[in-house]
Amino acid sequence: MPAKTALVTGASSGIGEATALKLHNLGYTVYGAARRTDRLQKLADRGIRPLAMNVTDDGSMCAGVDRIVSETGRIDVLVNNAGYGSYGALEDVPLEEARYQFDVNVFGALRLTQLVLPHMRGQHSGTVVNVTSMGGKIYTPLGGWYHGTKFALEALSDCLRIEAKPFGIDVVVIEPGGIATEWGGIAADKLERSSGTGPHAAQAAAVAASLRSEANTKRNSPPAVIADAIGKAVTARRPKTRYATGFGARPLIALRRILPDRAFDAVISRAVALPR
Repeated sequence: MPAKTALVTGASSGIGEATALKLHNLGYTVYGAARRTDRLQKLADRGIRPLAMNVTDDGSMCAGVDRIVSETGRIDVLVNNAGYGSYGALEDVPLEEARYQFDVNVFGALRLTQLVLPHMRGQHSGTVVNVTSMGGKIYTPLGGWYHGTKFALEALSDCLRIEAKPFGIDVVVIEPGGIATEWGGIAADKLERSSGTGPHAAQAAAVAASLRSEANTKRNSPPAVIADAIGKAVTARRPKTRYATGFGARPLIALRRILPDRAFDAVISRAVALPR
């Protein structure tokens, strides 16, 4: 029986890189996708197949899926991991940037899902893994556009799970908490560019400091924690619909479920030391 095949987006670093390695170790033929294949050399040295793919470019996604199917004859796992955090006050972030955030985090993931589903249906098997965030269940100040993408991906995943079930396809949501990756620094940089001056500058300074905080960085979980959860999900006979893991994910999601809105507002505001 041929080895099962997996496609992992955003594989050049962090969660994507760790996931590609995990699935490779589990015996999958793994394609690691990123915009720049030069950043995939580490994975290529381990036997993972590098794939140039931009999730905002339909042509590159179509070509990537076609290549995988032509080379392996199947696609068993899609891990939609590519994404980034665009922080800034809602009134400050240009709509062009907001749309791009949705293009990468939502529309790219769902378009790639559209492309692989016919192949999974033909096999009557497959697993789509959407990496959202605890930020798809909670919210933080100045993160509105980012949280909007993750809330959207959560809802779309729920609908897709029901639609795909009759065809033997599982849909799994992974909700990382704080993970030791480049994400926080990128989000802080974008925050300062968007809201570092003007009426939201004081809030932006506090949130950027929290995103870069050395204390938070030390507490954050390694990307392998998320890769392990994905490995469990794709090898389970009946995977859970959601896996919340990584620093803070479970307690914060539980707290959001329990607390009234204004009480959670206060908790989050204190957590990032917002000025009063």
